[in-house]
Amino acid sequence: MSLLQPYFQQCPSAFTSAFSISCPSSSFYLSVSKRSFISCCSSQSQTAVVNGKIDRKIVERDEIRLGLPSKGRMADDTLDLLKDCQLSVKQVNPRQYVAQIPQLSNVEVWFQRPKDIVRKLLSGDLDLGIVGLDTVSEYGQGSEDLIIVHDALEYGDCRLSLAIPKYGIFENINSLEELAQMPQWTVEKPLRVATGFTYLGPKFMKENGLKHVIFSTADGALEAAPAMGIADAILDLVSSGTTLRENNLKEIEGGVVLESQAVLIASRKALIRRKGALDTTHEILERFEAHLRALGQFMVTANMRGRSAEEVAGQVLSQPSLSGLQGPTVCPVFCKCDGKVAADYYAIVICIPKKALYKSVQQLRAIGGSGVLISPLTYIFDEETPRWRELLSKLGL
Repeated sequence: MSLLQPYFQQCPSAFTSAFSISCPSSSFYLSVSKRSFISCCSSQSQTAVVNGKIDRKIVERDEIRLGLPSKGRMADDTLDLLKDCQLSVKQVNPRQYVAQIPQLSNVEVWFQRPKDIVRKLLSGDLDLGIVGLDTVSEYGQGSEDLIIVHDALEYGDCRLSLAIPKYGIFENINSLEELAQMPQWTVEKPLRVATGFTYLGPKFMKENGLKHVIFSTADGALEAAPAMGIADAILDLVSSGTTLRENNLKEIEGGVVLESQAVLIASRKALIRRKGALDTTHEILERFEAHLRALGQFMVTANMRGRSAEEVAGQVLSQPSLSGLQGPTVCPVFCKCDGKVAADYYAIVICIPKKALYKSVQQLRAIGGSGVLISPLTYIFDEETPRWRELLSKLGL
């Protein structure tokens, strides 16, 4: 059983006050001050207690609910991705928390805080959501009802990392192993870590053999905690690392808890029981996969002289950067000469990664290519989306 396993739901009639947990047998401590709620008034689901556990039953409703981040960079990037996939979100009033996606008539969009998206997926109030992997891992706490449908939406990149001061007793400490072996940490004086990740933090420390650790919760400006003397280290999200360096902190080898980026997640119960949820997820997933695969790819068209399509294809495939996805498309270009129609040229079409574009153009010229045209790609659809097969396997379908 995890150290923290509350069910969170905004319901004013039930909450638990601040609490602390300690494990003296292993000298492992956790101090938490957090309000946790148990839903008792949701109109969309029914709650039952079975063998001491809360079971939320899916209640039928017509719409599929998609939770999106309500503010910040993650929210902007999520809306941009949906727009690029022809799934623009239409919001009548920017102050409203509910919106629509015209292309998905059965989908209702709800703007929520990322952690609330995860909690409401667990409670059955949402069916799908887009959040960072760090949020899923922290607030989902390994729940089997949460399924990661797409694990790499290619934005929101960061890492959850342990950082310590560059000075004082930590000046020569550069790895998690060295930190754990420091004689300063005892039952009476444990390593103090400030973090907002009160599930992942203790779990990581325990798995890595750091026994004498105490956690304190904090929101924002964690980098100041060691300088203020209220913590020895911090566990926080890091992007470029600039803020850490400017506050005389450093990451250490082995101190990264997880690498994170935006992911598409779903409720297992909803995918299995909610009418239309699996089909809607399939469409969203296919659009995401096709668009993300096309990012950074260009379609290159060029003309080449040759006696046959096979001869031209052989010339193209002799160059390492011109193989395309499965190989070049080659077709005749018909010209009229002296009153006769003949195929003196062949047009080739290939897909080229952006980073190899100029090199590929040079190779095309070297084998006689001319009239080279470059076009960006919007979608690349496979015969079947690989992640769709993985999802069906996870669902046992």
